[in-house]
Amino acid sequence: MATTLTINGEEKAVDAPVDMPLLWVLRDILGMTGTKFGCGIAQCGACTVHVDGKAVRSCVLPIGLLQHRAITTIEAVGATEIGANVQKAWLDLEVVQCGYCQSGQIMAAAALLLATPDPDDTDIDAAMAGNICRCGTYVRIRAAIKQASTGQKS
Repeated sequence: MATTLTINGEEKAVDAPVDMPLLWVLRDILGMTGTKFGCGIAQCGACTVHVDGKAVRSCVLPIGLLQHRAITTIEAVGATEIGANVQKAWLDLEVVQCGYCQSGQIMAAAALLLATPDPDDTDIDAAMAGNICRCGTYVRIRAAIKQASTGQKS
């Protein structure tokens, strides 16, 4: 059965069961491999995307719930001012080590700054909770979010 999804501003018709998780539609059907598989149970955050501007875990989100909703992936978040600021801060502060979790980290950070343009440490902790970085770059992630929040005000 074909389902039409709006991904990164474009309508995409996908022939997949409505209970298929968005992650597998993105990676296996559409070839969009920027969103990563980490745990498959929505615990690690590697698969984070935006749905209507909110950070969600795509590994457990069935596509049948996503018609008429705006989905943004790591491939397009840099086209937004906030996303571009986050990506620039990530590069400036050399946040990435192995990089595997970073698309999910960036997506969570961009959603945080969309909702809370000037986050404090408590806001950052709450928004980034559950986004696991096995390399332990949490200090640089926090600093990058703070830099991106300053950058978006200019």
